[in-house]
Amino acid sequence: MIQSREIRKKFLDFFEKRGHKVVPSSSLVPDDPSVLLTTAGMQQFKPYFLGEADPMKDFGARRATSVQKSFRTSDIDEVGDERHLTFFEMLGHFSFGDYFKKETIKWTYELLTDIFGIKKDRISATVFAGDDKIPFDEESYNTWVKFLPESKIKKGPRADNVWGPPGPEGPCGAANEVYVDGMEVATLVFMEYFCAKDGGLTPLSQKGVDVGWGLERMAMIIDGKANVFETDLLQPIIDLLPKDLNSRKKRIIADHSRAIAFLISDGVRPSNKEAGYILRRLMRRLITHLVDINSKELFSRVINLYNETYPSLNLEAILSVFSKEKEKFDKTLKAGIKELKGADRIDPKLAFKLYESFGLPYEVIKDVASEKARALKREDFDKEFEKHQKISRAGREKKFGGHGLILDTGELKAANEEELRKVTRLHTATHLLQAALRKVLGNEVEQRGSDITAERARFDFAFPRKVTGEELKKAEALVNEAVKKALPMQKKTMPFEEAKKTGALYFFKGKYPAKVNVYYAGETLDSAFSKELCGGPHVQNTKEVGEFKILKEESASAGIRRIRANVL
Repeated sequence: MIQSREIRKKFLDFFEKRGHKVVPSSSLVPDDPSVLLTTAGMQQFKPYFLGEADPMKDFGARRATSVQKSFRTSDIDEVGDERHLTFFEMLGHFSFGDYFKKETIKWTYELLTDIFGIKKDRISATVFAGDDKIPFDEESYNTWVKFLPESKIKKGPRADNVWGPPGPEGPCGAANEVYVDGMEVATLVFMEYFCAKDGGLTPLSQKGVDVGWGLERMAMIIDGKANVFETDLLQPIIDLLPKDLNSRKKRIIADHSRAIAFLISDGVRPSNKEAGYILRRLMRRLITHLVDINSKELFSRVINLYNETYPSLNLEAILSVFSKEKEKFDKTLKAGIKELKGADRIDPKLAFKLYESFGLPYEVIKDVASEKARALKREDFDKEFEKHQKISRAGREKKFGGHGLILDTGELKAANEEELRKVTRLHTATHLLQAALRKVLGNEVEQRGSDITAERARFDFAFPRKVTGEELKKAEALVNEAVKKALPMQKKTMPFEEAKKTGALYFFKGKYPAKVNVYYAGETLDSAFSKELCGGPHVQNTKEVGEFKILKEESASAGIRRIRANVL
């Protein structure tokens, strides 16, 4: 039996020998603000495909290869069957204006047959048939016929054989899909166009190649397993579970425990927004199924399987975050399940009530209610969710003066000029606060959100424990010291990548354009008390902030602290 670590090594060695630079996996939390989580190996290389960055300068080659941690949120509902996963690993190789279709197809065939021992008659491929926007991929077809009989090469439609960007816009092009025994194992994307948000296509300045192979599927095929859960990537986790547990629950636990471990280790914390919401859904579903299963033993098994390849996995952080979420969820889980079991039928309205009142995610409701929730569909649940959000937004608008708001960035809200002046002072104060907290508590403090009105500022940040009263006093004093120094609040516009190198702080899930504004409090950028990527508005001098006062520090969610503050 070939181990998954051997597959990773053979893949990387194959392409390294062909001039590719081996590049480490990027985080599951991407720099690309257009996507929630890293969904593909090409994501970290997007600037090179677009010609915005120079691969020769950054890693000395126009070719790269990697094994990338990846996450797909679209499959969460399906996890439990024999093939769907949330977290997975993608083997990839990439060309930035170097080789193109002929070399890629030749190497794909050699890798399958010579390296992994797959017989030729098990392999098939599809190429793009062409449409009114992109022509028939004749070059790919003519290359494949050198290796496979024509009966094994199909012409496919746009839906299958044109690859779009991982987000609303980006590089795209015709794609080949490669199969072994009818199962897709690799996608070869030949990037020739930039796809705009409206679907319009313009030629890229340089052609690119993006090839992705699913490690789990390759391990399954090479070892002759019936499904991905029987591979050495997941079977050892399943072996830890009670023998009498049904297969569906075993697969959910195996997938979700692995996904949770990687998300937490990459800095995601449970919340009701964005990546944190995905993590919370997975954690609560896992908690529902963890009956008589030791979570420490479960996550230790995950770490033992993966720490050789991913040494950043942090068992202590995983257990800490998970236990806090479990403690919080256990309090409402029993009550929620009692309510759920007492219902005759679970319709979308009741499902959302169970989510809102007891924190039961859609997947938990489906799992626990079983037959009662058979007719419940994800899209209907989401409609109820959206309906609730509209009501909440309407309530906020009423609170802040209806449509008379003169400022509403989502973070800052003001109904008139007086309120605008107050929120501007508070906004600058949050910049000073974050800088102060990092000076007192260390650089693990990272902003996770803020909400500023004329009444107060609310600042959320990642930190693993309660902040002591003494630490809060020190942070408050540092802010007020910066205010008294009457530091100029200045702005400098520069490219996003250059801004990051200055040490300016930025919201890890923020959506930033190619050029950004760095606001800093001080005479120079290098000596500034605080510096952050931001859109404003800000005071012109810190003395305008006034006396800063921390009102309260509390937990916002597991691993996230919240400070409420005001200025006098």
